[in-house]
Amino acid sequence: MPFTPTAPPAFEDEFVAGLKSVFEEKIPFNQLIGLQIGELCAQYVTARIDMRPELVGHFVHQRLHGGVISAGLDAMGGLAVMAAIGARHMDEAPAQRLQRFGKLGTIDLRVDYLRPGIGSHFGLRAEVLRLGSRVASTRMEFMGPDGVLMSTAAAAYIVS
Repeated sequence: MPFTPTAPPAFEDEFVAGLKSVFEEKIPFNQLIGLQIGELCAQYVTARIDMRPELVGHFVHQRLHGGVISAGLDAMGGLAVMAAIGARHMDEAPAQRLQRFGKLGTIDLRVDYLRPGIGSHFGLRAEVLRLGSRVASTRMEFMGPDGVLMSTAAAAYIVS
């Protein structure tokens, strides 16, 4: 009989709402760049940033500032780690899992800018490559409105 992996259980509405609240409302810089969380599951997370005049980094070409790209990718890596930790502790109540992220912080972030950030909006995606007891490793992507890859990133986060 072939092995069929089972998908982790879906997050409760309370857990999803709590993570979205942290990232969209309680982190002022995420509000400033307009980070909007999309999908939130154990395997990956997604988000969107809409282009606005305040986010322009090159006024002649109306390109998105590289710092917005970097900050968005870093936020998504952290969110992916939170989702992975949340999935690891599904035996706990959602409110209890939301308290596990007090020590989470970026250790290292590498961003590769592949194309200029030009577009009406941008998609972000992140996944955890490894979740250890102290450090998590992630991979992130930043895409244009047409889904074309514009930037990639890899990061390490302290989790304990």
